[in-house]
Formats: sequence, C-alpha cells, structure tokens
Amino acid sequence: MRMHNADETCGIAQAALVLGDWWNVLVLREVARGHVRFDALATEIGLSRKVLTERLGRLVAQGVLRRSLYQRRPVRYAYLLTDAGEALLPVLVAMQDWGDRWVLGDGDVTATAAVDGAEHARVRALVGTRLPEGLELPGTEGTDLPLVSPDATATVLFTYPGTGVEWGAIPGAAGCTLENRLFRDAWPDFLRAGADVRGISTQLSHEQAEFARAEAVPYPLLSDARHQLAAALRLPTFRGAGRLRHKRLIVVVDAQRTVRHTLFPVVDIPHAVDESLRLAADCARSA
Repeated sequence: MRMHNADETCGIAQAALVLGDWWNVLVLREVARGHVRFDALATEIGLSRKVLTERLGRLVAQGVLRRSLYQRRPVRYAYLLTDAGEALLPVLVAMQDWGDRWVLGDGDVTATAAVDGAEHARVRALVGTRLPEGLELPGTEGTDLPLVSPDATATVLFTYPGTGVEWGAIPGAAGCTLENRLFRDAWPDFLRAGADVRGISTQLSHEQAEFARAEAVPYPLLSDARHQLAAALRLPTFRGAGRLRHKRLIVVVDAQRTVRHTLFPVVDIPHAVDESLRLAADCARSA
C-alpha cells in the first residue's frame, strides 16, 4: 500500500496499514477467539493456505502477532497476540459494536437486546464452544484469575455494564447492583451445588474492588477493560458513560471450559439468577 508522505506521521494511517486489510482483521478476530494454529485459522476464515501464510507473516513482521513453537517434528507454530496485538482488541470490539448498530441494525444504545436479532443469535451460538485456553482477567485482589474456577464443576459468568455509575436515560442498564446482590445472597446455594460465580464488567479493577468491599461480594469480580473476553466470544457491547460496556448476559460453563447454557437478554434479573443456579446445578450433577 502506497502512502502519502504526510501519512508517515499519522497514527490513523499507520494503523490502517494493519487493519485496512480485510483478511488481517479476520485473522486477528480468530486469534482473539483462541484459534491460534494455522489449520484452525484456515478452517475458521476459509482462506487459502498461501494467502493465510502471507497475512500471518505480515502481522508477525508488524509486531502484532508472535510465533510460538508447539511442535518440532514437523515444525509447527501457534500465532499469539503481542502486547501491540492485545492493544487492538478494543478496536475489534468497537468494530463489532459499530457493525451491530449501523449495519446489522442491532445496536441501539441500550444494555438490552432484541430476542430475534444478530446479537441474540451470536450468544446462542456460544453453546457447545470452548472458552480460549489460558484466558485470564484481572481480579480485584490484583492478580489475574481464570474464567473457569479450577475448584468447581460448573462456573457461572455474568457480564454487566457497571456499578456505581449514574446511567441517566440509558435503557436497560439499571440493575447491576441488584444483580450482584442477588448473586451474593445466592452464593451459598451455588457452592452447595458445586458451582462458582464470576462477575465481569469493563470497569477497572480498583473500581470493582471498591464496589466489592462496599457490598461484601464473596465471588471474584473480573475486569475486561482490555476487552479480551468481549473479543474472544464476540460478546454484545454498547457505549455508555464514556466507554464500551458489556450488555447483561449469563453463561454457564463446565469444568472443560465448554459453554453449556446462555441467558440473553437478561431482563428479569431475579429470574435469571435463579435460572442460572438451576442450570449450574444441572451441569454439576452431569459432570
């Protein structure tokens, strides 16, 4: 791609060298979803091996991906995001958000969603898929934690827009504090069922920690401020109070990181918490 001399000092133009290529964007989307090996990338994207080899080589040369050897005979590499690549995840999530709203017609500025839209279909399609291996998010104690509890036969992940925020007229966003309180109160029941709970928002860890202390939240709150989970699962988001935020949904995952159930959109919060407990208990019993 030829560039005008003035573009050499333009960050947008330089970023377009990476993201202006259709295939580059799809490669990064799939790597974020955990498809990091060549054959998996080729299958998911439907790209010829020659073109995929070229795109992977460019992304490595641009410092967005790095190669990690996982087999010596024959030599095989996994393609992983570098720090620069991870910094592009909010861009991918913003593209998804923009496409949902302005192309697919699903992106009203709301924390809820229609039951017959693309967002709903995308969440339903998560059932049977596995969460990317090794994906961890920052917790309120200052350490990264796995999405799936190592000590439980089922883990309930619930995403929410944020707590301690004045939402104003954004419809569907109220109720995050209520949801956390209901999960808090039901926490002993989840433990008895062999299940664990993780609350996830795009707020910073220190914001979550302040809320967790004030509300005596017993389960981990995880920060997806870098949009790792949103990009990995292509979760529905919306922009509110100055940042991209998760729409409210609940996912039940088994010990093998396989999504067993999804609840979306979450409108009746008390019912959704009760239903997630029932589903998690069923998942634990069948383990």
